[in-house]
Amino acid sequence: MARYRIVDGNRRDLFRSIAGVTTMLVLATSPLAVFAQAPGTAPLKIATVGAGHIGSTLGALWVKAGHPVMFSSRHPEQLKELVAGLGPLARAGTPAEAIAFADVVLLAVPYAAEKQIGLDYGPALAAKVLVLDASNPVVPRDGEIGTWARDKGAALATAELLPGVHLVRAFNAIHYTDLADRTKSPALHFGVPMAGDDAGAIAVASTLAREAGFEPVPIGPLAMGKYLIPGTPLAGEHTPDEIRQIVTGLK
Repeated sequence: MARYRIVDGNRRDLFRSIAGVTTMLVLATSPLAVFAQAPGTAPLKIATVGAGHIGSTLGALWVKAGHPVMFSSRHPEQLKELVAGLGPLARAGTPAEAIAFADVVLLAVPYAAEKQIGLDYGPALAAKVLVLDASNPVVPRDGEIGTWARDKGAALATAELLPGVHLVRAFNAIHYTDLADRTKSPALHFGVPMAGDDAGAIAVASTLAREAGFEPVPIGPLAMGKYLIPGTPLAGEHTPDEIRQIVTGLK
């Protein structure tokens, strides 16, 4: 009879129980919680902002895993051949169309473009379950913003440019040809280091990494994203165990 805590007249316990159940239902129905708790249970709509080497390679892997992907650029008509070769799950659009379409957004652009992306699409990106940042600041190309991002740490810089997003930095330190080679040689066991402050976003990013054929290796908060860049010890091809060993020596 104590099952519902009613017989003893303790109404406060009943109300607390109802409030607890209500809270759990609210949390469980939020988009980020759904994807984080049961990743991979349904296809995610993915946008690649940038459809160059990294964007096209990763987007193609996610199409093959069963996710609808919109590849975007300022000239989407130039992507017709790419999407035609990937089948009905692939499409092309402008960045605005792709961001509106997606649950998850991959940023694979010259780093200097991220400032304008934040200005143009910041609130829309903040509503996504995951923004996956694969862009690297390259000083000769990106100029002052590249220098600033390297000094600050690329992940923390992106978080400042895109406030409020569920941000994970990953796929930055592996060359796109190595990503492609991995798909041709499944015996190769690559790890993908990733940094982020949001556990739910890390869970979604980890699922997408596995579906692309890689083992996700979370290495810590966004501050650790300064190591997810070419030229650092984590750059290049590493097994998951090698990544974990390298991380133990980083500060």
